Amino acid sequence: MSGYFRKRWTKIAAAAAAVVAVALPAAPAAADDAPGERPDVPVGTWLAARTQPAVQLTSFTYTGTVAVPTSTINETAFSRLTQQAVEAVQAGKISSDERSIAKWLFQRIAADVDTYLTETTPERTVDAEVGGLCTGWWVTPDGYMVTGAHCVQVGETELSKLFAQQALAKFNEQDAKEIIAGLQGIEADEEILKLAQQIYVTFNTGHMKIRNLQQSLSVLQSLPGGGVDKTAKATPAELVSVGESYPGKDFALLKVNGQQNLPTVPLGEDADVRTGDTLYISGFPGLVTNTPFFSLESRLEPALTEGPYNARRTTQTGVPYIQTQAPSYHGNSGGPVFSKDGKVVGMLIAGTVSEGGEASESESFVLPVSIIKEKLGEKNVKPAQAVTTTRYNEALNDYFRNWFEEALPKFREVQALFPNHPYVAKYISDTQAAISAGKDESPKPILMWVLIAAGVLLAIVLVVVVVKLLGRRRRARADAPPYGAVPPPPWQQHQLPASHQHQAPVPPQAPYGGYNGSNYGYGPAGQYGQHGQHGQPYLGDQTRDVRYGQFSPPPDGHS
Repeated sequence: MSGYFRKRWTKIAAAAAAVVAVALPAAPAAADDAPGERPDVPVGTWLAARTQPAVQLTSFTYTGTVAVPTSTINETAFSRLTQQAVEAVQAGKISSDERSIAKWLFQRIAADVDTYLTETTPERTVDAEVGGLCTGWWVTPDGYMVTGAHCVQVGETELSKLFAQQALAKFNEQDAKEIIAGLQGIEADEEILKLAQQIYVTFNTGHMKIRNLQQSLSVLQSLPGGGVDKTAKATPAELVSVGESYPGKDFALLKVNGQQNLPTVPLGEDADVRTGDTLYISGFPGLVTNTPFFSLESRLEPALTEGPYNARRTTQTGVPYIQTQAPSYHGNSGGPVFSKDGKVVGMLIAGTVSEGGEASESESFVLPVSIIKEKLGEKNVKPAQAVTTTRYNEALNDYFRNWFEEALPKFREVQALFPNHPYVAKYISDTQAAISAGKDESPKPILMWVLIAAGVLLAIVLVVVVVKLLGRRRRARADAPPYGAVPPPPWQQHQLPASHQHQAPVPPQAPYGGYNGSNYGYGPAGQYGQHGQHGQPYLGDQTRDVRYGQFSPPPDGHS
């Protein structure tokens, strides 16, 4: 390619590049496409959406037969107590009216029930069931779940209290009415009724026996089709390991069989957070799950609370705990605690309780993730993440960026992988609605930008070629002989030697290369050879000195 053409094509390519740069919008940055990159939404919004599918409501249940004996008054002890009442009246220590005397007697009996009441027949029995609700979270796609130790079992003393509260209420009320009926001529007011009931709460609880005790653990899961609503059912769970309740290593590991592709949450490190960082607690507060006026669906959606990391504490037995001001309630126990990056840094275990039994929202205690990893390692359970979680998180990132066309197929893939997913069906319907409303802002695929660029460049090249051809045709018409002119005979197209020249004058011959502004070998009208039409001048019987552009005589033997 000659230097002239090379320069022309360089200019054309540069012009084409400039046009493409102006015509095409900038492609989106690839860095924003990273699956772990957080969209421009509040941390809590992003965390709740990502972690909710793996956080589940758990329950532990004890069933058994509760047996309590019938009680009777110990006549000897009661006679002594009656005599003491008479002496107290005479001494002016109590009023002489019968109500005051009955109240004094009930207070003394309630303070020492086994002295004044004895067991008798018949034995009374009732089938009872007690339990509690807590929070757990999937740590592997095949059904391993982490929760608190006190969420799966209770001690004997605590268990007796639970059964007494649930099973003995009817017996306590019946026994109290009988003893009050024996107070002839005394009207039982509310104070006396409470004293009588307290007598039998204490006696029946102390003499209660629990037979055929059985324990069960379950996780509340949604059914195929998604949605945590009235279709949710309790799925049995197996207790794999359990530690010591708070203030010990309050950890328990459950296994739900027959699971696959479960959504999980990733584990972080203790060093991921420190004093002053914000912590996020996910779980099921009992004040919501036990409230009847909320729908079941809304009660079964985990709540997210947040608060600062206050300090790191250590129990007298050397167990580390994190103190935080993130609010927590009964039912939050066992729930995961997250850093702002969405990784588990601990598990909510306990909170402080006031003298009146009220939980303090400003003092929650979290078992660090290092203890959780230690306990998982003891059972050779390795935290893992299925494609379900990967695709779901990618789809959420697209959803929060308004890339609805990008998010929809990923949400559908999640639903195909895990039909029981509690939230993906709602996201699919919301995404479809956003697309129909014209709210999609998904970036164009890079291939589309390449095709557009190629099309623009091709169009520019075609325009340049057409313009070039038209220019050549105009120059060719300008250099051609006039219409109707006859070119001179061949013998007049070349200069003859001096000895053969005719007397007739010959028009001066233009030297080779003498053309009228053309670069294609054309000379003046009538001065081109028979090959000039193809851009190659006819040299005749002369040769050209290519160094200087002049003609030299032909070699010997040529004419």
